[in-house]
Amino acid sequence: MTSTATTTTAPRSPWPSLAVDSWTDTRETLHLWTQIVGKIRLAQASMVNHWWQIPLYVTPRGLSTTSIPYGDQQFEIELNFLHPRAHRRPRGR
Repeated sequence: MTSTATTTTAPRSPWPSLAVDSWTDTRETLHLWTQIVGKIRLAQASMVNHWWQIPLYVTPRGLSTTSIPYGDQQFEIELNFLHPRAHRRPRGR
């Protein structure tokens, strides 16, 4: 009786490994900024089932809200990862 050894290798991932310790400060800062934006949205937007008025949406540049009502105006907040700063863009009057 002969046996043949089969060598298997794990499939190679197209994603690089990400060492969490190397970006802890960035992760914590992003977490705090998203909480701030979420609280602004929570305070300004009308309640929708399952908190659907709160999420941030992925954009080509980072994260963004949809229009947020403020009195008779609207605004949105964008967390731009390419040019790191928070943007406030007024919408209509």
